[in-house]
Amino acid sequence: MSALRRKLSLVLTLCAWFFASGSQWEIVQVFAWTRMFSENVQTLSLRAAVRRTLSPEGRCRLCKAVASARQQQDDPALPGTKMTGKMTLVFEPTPTVLVIAPPFAPWPWVTTPARSTLRSRPPLPPPRV
Repeated sequence: MSALRRKLSLVLTLCAWFFASGSQWEIVQVFAWTRMFSENVQTLSLRAAVRRTLSPEGRCRLCKAVASARQQQDDPALPGTKMTGKMTLVFEPTPTVLVIAPPFAPWPWVTTPARSTLRSRPPLPPPRV
């Protein structure tokens, strides 16, 4: 069960990184290029199909959607709002916390004798039976 949980957490972490970095648009773009190339190669030569697929003039609707999504992802402003200037992050210093140790009581002296002193010593030499 531990190995499964470890693999699942690794897969979820990789998926989170994948989407946070915007890599999903790369996958969609490759899909769009593949689809465009397969359509272009039916009517054009191989070299012309590749050239038309990768040229900005031959972009399809999906390529345009990926380009606008990348632009929105790179834009720090929220959709529908305009930012003027850069955002300034202000980090306030944390207050210094001083913890004073409470006064401690001295170690209590033991007034009872140790258990080993309460027993009688074994007879010397050992008894014979």
